[in-house]
Amino acid sequence: MFGIVCGVTVGEYIRRRRLTRAAEDLADGAKVLDTALKYGYSSSEGFSRAFFAFHGAKPSEVKHGRPAKNFPRLKISFDEENPVLPTGMEMRAGKTLVGFKRRFCGVPYGEECLRQEHAFYSSTRGKQWLLLGAACDKTTEYAVVTNVGDDGYDYYIAYELDEWTRKELFDFSVTGMEIGGLGLEIFELPPCVCAVFETQRTRAPIGEYADIRKRIALKWLPQSGYRLADAPEVVALHWRVKEGERFIELWLPVEKEE
Repeated sequence: MFGIVCGVTVGEYIRRRRLTRAAEDLADGAKVLDTALKYGYSSSEGFSRAFFAFHGAKPSEVKHGRPAKNFPRLKISFDEENPVLPTGMEMRAGKTLVGFKRRFCGVPYGEECLRQEHAFYSSTRGKQWLLLGAACDKTTEYAVVTNVGDDGYDYYIAYELDEWTRKELFDFSVTGMEIGGLGLEIFELPPCVCAVFETQRTRAPIGEYADIRKRIALKWLPQSGYRLADAPEVVALHWRVKEGERFIELWLPVEKEE
C-alpha cells in the first residue's frame, strides 16, 4: 500500500530519509562516525559508500559546505474529489495462464514501473507472438504482479491457453521446436474476490491505468471496508480490438476488513 501510494518501498523511503537527515547533521558540524552510528551504519566506510551513492558527494565534503540532496518527508492527503469506483465485485475463478516473468525493482506502479514494463515488452516480442498465436483469446493479454517484497516484485506477461495446448506446448514431437528453453511457465491464479476497475475506452489507456491504481489506494480502499488480499494482482489488457476502443481491467484481490 505504501509503495503504491508513494512510489517507493518503505525500506527505500527510510533509507533516503536517513541519508537526508545525516547530511543535515554533518552540515551542522556532526562527526562522520557519530552520524554513521546514529543512522544505523556499523562503520564509517559503509556509511560513506551509501552516502556517496545517494548524494554524489562524500560525507566530509558535505560537512565542509558542499550541497547535498534533500528527500523531503512525504505528506499524504485524502480528499473526496474525483472518486474512483469499481465496475463490480467479482469472484475470480481459478485461472491457468502461460507466461514468462522478470523481476522488477521498486514497487508496482512506482516511479520505475513504466520504464521497466516498456523495456520488458519491447525486448520479448517473439515470446509474446508465440503465446498469442497459441492463445484461446486473441484479444486479451495479461500482466500479473506477484511476490512483492522490499527488493521488488515478479512481473509476468501471460496468456490463456486451452488445456490441450498447455499439455502439448513443450512436446518437440508436436511443436517441432525446443520451447523448454524460452523460460515459459504454466502457473495458476487462485480463486479470490476481486474489485474490478476499468479504464476508459481509448487508443492508448496505459497511462490511465497506473493513475487509477494509485487513486484506488488513496481514495477507494481506505473507505471501502476491504483490504488487499495476499494474491496476485492481474491486469487484463484488451489491446487487440478496434484501436479507439482499447481498455484495461484491473483485478484487485481484496478481503473484508475484520
